[in-house]
Amino acid sequence: MLNIRPIMLLGALALPMPAVAHPHVFVDATIEVIFGSDGRVEALRIGWAYDDLFSLTYLAENGYDPDFDGVLDAAEQARLVGFDMGWDGDFPGDTYALLGDEPLGLSRPEAATAALEGGRLVSSHLRRFAEPVDLAGRELVVQVYDPSFYTDYTIVAVPVLTGGGTCRVQVFEPDRDAADARLQAALEELAGSSDTEAEFPAIGDAYAEEARVTCAGR
Repeated sequence: MLNIRPIMLLGALALPMPAVAHPHVFVDATIEVIFGSDGRVEALRIGWAYDDLFSLTYLAENGYDPDFDGVLDAAEQARLVGFDMGWDGDFPGDTYALLGDEPLGLSRPEAATAALEGGRLVSSHLRRFAEPVDLAGRELVVQVYDPSFYTDYTIVAVPVLTGGGTCRVQVFEPDRDAADARLQAALEELAGSSDTEAEFPAIGDAYAEEARVTCAGR
């Protein structure tokens, strides 16, 4: 994902895996939906916990934890904050919000955190809506996915609704059989390509997990 993909790709190329094996990075995602005092949704806090292999590779490539004890000193901890926030200007952050079928704008990341926990890199960041979102009679959908499917996101806990009153949230998983069929068809179109990695289809939305938020009485 973002500017850390090349680091992980170098490690992946050293592993005995097919050239088109996707994804390369696995992330456990959490979502907090933050409501304002007027009952409208103001922001999302997104949490990412990276897989062991990516975490180890990133730490080693960037000179963290040289004694491999799984503990960062104060200076290393301070330097780690924002390690995955160096987004290109057009990078959407692998988080997508919709009100019904209408895409909603989200801010650049704010209030980033990062730590090393149990050998895994974990981080969080805040994304504000361009305008507070009124859920009166409508459903907020929050999707987490990487369009390139380089990174695989899994929502690992029921999203937290902060200040949401009577609102409720459900997590929905994709139809993986249908997603696999779509991926297979796309790969067949690339058969014989000399640079399959670079041309890998934008299939990530087919594997997207999503949280759906509704509010009674609004």
